[in-house]
Amino acid sequence: MGFKVQDHYFNKAKKENYFARSVYKLEEIDKKFKVINKNDLIMDFGYHPGSWTQYCSRKVGPSGKVVGIDIREINTKLEALDNVTVFEKDINDVKELTDIGVDKQFDVVISDMAPNTTGIKSVDQIRSLQLVEMCFYHLKKFLRPGGNFVIKVFDSNDAQQYLKTERQNFTKFQYLKPKSTRNVSKEFFVIGLGYKG
Repeated sequence: MGFKVQDHYFNKAKKENYFARSVYKLEEIDKKFKVINKNDLIMDFGYHPGSWTQYCSRKVGPSGKVVGIDIREINTKLEALDNVTVFEKDINDVKELTDIGVDKQFDVVISDMAPNTTGIKSVDQIRSLQLVEMCFYHLKKFLRPGGNFVIKVFDSNDAQQYLKTERQNFTKFQYLKPKSTRNVSKEFFVIGLGYKG
């Protein structure tokens, strides 16, 4: 069953010129929680290959802007989009927002980042949680008060405990496993609305 879902979303992404099927996870989250608005300034942590960036580019329109950061080599196809700028950079190396060409905090921060998986469940969960903690840690620099946040998490007891500590930093804090997620996957998404800064 999982693979039928995989094929459907994989083919749909190809047909609609998205770089990856993961775009439909963000689309479902956005439809349900109204995360992204026209004219928004958006940061995509670990954007590669860029389907979330593509979705945001369409959604924010010509007056909005999307900035993507990833340690991988730049996906030059994204540079064809007028409202998108991508950097080959580690989030930890961004000292000032001007380093990435912006002069104010972002309306929305999104992250579909995942570690290089080993297949060893406990190791992958720990690595994922380290990425999640890093993203939450940097929010105070990147996300404006009142802004929205979407992040992928590999489920584990430690992840659940950690997320409880972050809940109070948002007006609303929701979890969702989108329909396009493979059945076997342990991932889910956290949606934080109304960042308290």
